[in-house]
Amino acid sequence: MKHFVVAGALVGPRGVLLCHRTPRRLYYPDCWDLPGGHVEAGEKPHEALVRELREEVGVTATLDGNPWTHLEDAAAFDGGLDLRIWAIDQWRGEPRNVAVDEHDALGWFDSSALSGAKLAHSAYLGLLSELLEHSSQ
Repeated sequence: MKHFVVAGALVGPRGVLLCHRTPRRLYYPDCWDLPGGHVEAGEKPHEALVRELREEVGVTATLDGNPWTHLEDAAAFDGGLDLRIWAIDQWRGEPRNVAVDEHDALGWFDSSALSGAKLAHSAYLGLLSELLEHSSQ
């Protein structure tokens, strides 16, 4: 069964917000990932992301339209991964680690810090570097 997942790239003056997954997580342990999670039955993807961001980092995001990018990975998980990522530059609240059972740290990463981080997905470095480049213009 394919896993339908949504994530948000919160972009601010200090870079992009990433959550460090605890080493005991089943999927992508001990690495930096975008906040987000699974789309539940009956949820629209953007609704799931607003819920996940509130549950994980305590913010209410303003989403504009469709996802910024979409990744599919047939080898990830059992049945594959369908990941939709929104670029978010507007939200209410100060990001904080609300899901301490899932994450042991939050961090803001600029382009140079991204290159040295252990990221959850191999496509993140290029995608997030490009996003940060465009957001600074």
